[in-house]
Order: sequence, then C-alpha cells, then structure tokens
Amino acid sequence: MYTGEYSHTIDEKGRLIVPSKYRELLGDNFMVTRGFDGNLTMYDHENWEVFAGKINGLNATVKGSRMLKRHFIGGAIDVDIDKQGRVVIPGNLRAEANLKKNVVLLGVGDHIEIWDKDRFDADGKFGSIDEVAEHLYEMGITL
Repeated sequence: MYTGEYSHTIDEKGRLIVPSKYRELLGDNFMVTRGFDGNLTMYDHENWEVFAGKINGLNATVKGSRMLKRHFIGGAIDVDIDKQGRVVIPGNLRAEANLKKNVVLLGVGDHIEIWDKDRFDADGKFGSIDEVAEHLYEMGITL
C-alpha cells in the first residue's frame, strides 16, 4: 500500500525523483496517467491492470465510457526509473497537470498521485479538520 507525502522538484526536462519508499513498491517500470483532480497518477503494473481492466470493461457504446478510456488508458505511459531514481514525465502530461517545479507525491493506497504543489495546496486537501470530520460523517464513517 502506498502511503506518505513527499515534496520534490521536477526539472525542465521533466525528470522527477521518485522517493525510495515508492521505488521499492513500484519496481523499475510502472505506469503514469491522468488523475481525477488535475493531477497525475502512478500505478505499479499489478494495480494498473486492475484499474485499467475496470475502465476497459466499460460499455463502448456509451460515450462516457469511451471518454473515460481516452482519459485514463489513452493518456497512460509506461515509464522506467533511471539510475538516479528518476522518471521522465512527458511534456503533455506535465502540461495537463500544470507541473512546474515544486511537486507533491502522495501515496493514496493502490496508487501515487503527483500534484503541482500550488494546486495541491489549493485543491488537493481539506482546509480544516472540521471538513475531514464532516466528510467522514457524510460517508457514514463514525469514529
């Protein structure tokens, strides 16, 4: 399971250091694709097959299904980690996620999210613990 939050930088060539904790779980080769919230996601091949299988199994006669396939599967790229522990994020994906220099990598269970730091601070997390509690309650989770 992927957990934890790491701040890193991405250089002008799109190279991003993947934290060693994540590299151990991802292996030397994994998938990067678009996320839900203007971010990118990284999947090891096992979790990618589960996720992509669900998307690929959608009814192709439904336009929304085709659009989901384009978004996630069409936007996916297979990447390799270099000897310095970096991956190259292609320009089109960097632009789509507005990745500039400062990024946040966030383990969220079965995958890792890559966020532009400013976007993450504005849209990627709750503003207060009261919001967290409210959303837990709305989802039927009580502690």
